[in-house]
Amino acid sequence: MEASALSRIGLAGLAVMGQNLALNVAEKGFPISVYNRTTSKVDETLDRAHREGQLPLTGHYTPRDFVLSIQRPRSVIILVKAGSPVDQTIAALSEHMSPGDCIIDGGNEWYLNTERRIHEASQKGLLYLGMGVSGGEEGARHGPSLMPGGSFEAYNNIRDILQKVAAQVDDGPCVTYIGEGGSGNFVKMVHNGIEYGDMQLISEAYDVLKHVGGLSNAELAEIFDEWNKGELESFLVEITADIFKVKDEYGEGELVDKILDKTGMKGTGKWTVQQAAELSVAAPTIAASLDCRYLSGLKEEREKAAKVLKEAGLKDEVQNVGVHVDKKRLIDDVRQALYASKICSYAQGMNLLRSKSNEKGWNLNFGELARIWKGGCIIRAVFLDRIKKAYQRNPNLASLVVDPEFAREMVQRQAAWRRVVGLAISAGISTPGMCASLSYFDTYRRARLPANLVQAQRDLFGAHTYERIDRPGSFHTEWTKLPARLVPVLVRSIELLPFVACLFD
Repeated sequence: MEASALSRIGLAGLAVMGQNLALNVAEKGFPISVYNRTTSKVDETLDRAHREGQLPLTGHYTPRDFVLSIQRPRSVIILVKAGSPVDQTIAALSEHMSPGDCIIDGGNEWYLNTERRIHEASQKGLLYLGMGVSGGEEGARHGPSLMPGGSFEAYNNIRDILQKVAAQVDDGPCVTYIGEGGSGNFVKMVHNGIEYGDMQLISEAYDVLKHVGGLSNAELAEIFDEWNKGELESFLVEITADIFKVKDEYGEGELVDKILDKTGMKGTGKWTVQQAAELSVAAPTIAASLDCRYLSGLKEEREKAAKVLKEAGLKDEVQNVGVHVDKKRLIDDVRQALYASKICSYAQGMNLLRSKSNEKGWNLNFGELARIWKGGCIIRAVFLDRIKKAYQRNPNLASLVVDPEFAREMVQRQAAWRRVVGLAISAGISTPGMCASLSYFDTYRRARLPANLVQAQRDLFGAHTYERIDRPGSFHTEWTKLPARLVPVLVRSIELLPFVACLFD
């Protein structure tokens, strides 16, 4: 083909995300070739390109024709289901690719799979990027947050495209080169873990306001709309307000009340919690959100448990608590509790990223990560700009909790935070995310914890040794022998008590 007729980039995998991203690229003026194993998806994308503005997009029906339609060095984005479908797609396409060409996997892939593929691609002379794409279908079409990691040369080949396609915020496009290896996929995974925490915390705020405050969906919509104008301004708070306004098309009331309370998941939250455990990083808010999704799946068990425990005498305390609640104060308290809890959740995610970056030598720029999450992605929020500035002030910040600005805000909000958690506990309403965040805060802020007793127990039953606060070194004590020496003395003392008493008569 003539060079002038070749596309600048290609995209394989035309589910809705793939179609939307391809149309986004074409709309920004970059000719793009598309391919899908199911040919009807190619036709569908071509039709959309025609209808949405005669966009420069060409469709291809074989891997060979697709690859050869792209100018060299070729860059091909893959958007297919993670796992073996990615390997199968790479095998089909790489057969027709040349050294120096690049493959970009835009799916939610396990970062070690990306690192394996980087190695396999390099043996064929190919470059490889694992690129996190956040923003859902809407973001893919109009501007996502992009997290590419792997070959810097491959990133440079398409930097101009990614910067145009990404969401745009006041300080630049929401894309940056993340780092080497599987860093892009790892960062996207943690982003999703933070997203789990965010969604859980918002659902708990809703639960408390609805069942303790007795607020209607209309009132909740108004409250979340108001919150979205302040410190909680974010995509998730915005869409939550919108959700409360949607009427049920099949009956009376709002749709939200007719939705089964059973949450799905795709695995990135689980990966985040597993990585936190492997790296010994505390992430209790994210873990609590994952546990809640597991428990939500036990719908039938929960219904049976509610019946059995009611018959056993368990009373519903919600009505008793709600009667005496000052609604205006409750609304403001919940707002403050939600904000403080979010800070802890983000702190946990950023600490996990730091730990992995240190382990892998990725040299992640945490301020830049916060910046590219300000637009396009699901967790986009106004306070991400403040997180960016916190890491700009101190790139080695141990935790967002100890950034002077965030620390001051958390201290100011802790009274309201404790009131909400205490009220929820009294009412029998579970707030595991808020409780986990508050426990994280209280544990992190204490200079001394009861861990001394736990270490003593470990030394007693397993001779694990312990350190002392008053002298250096490791110590081990024969704990069970020490009390044994004291027992005879104590018994003998008791036996002598009558005799001693006689001396003073």
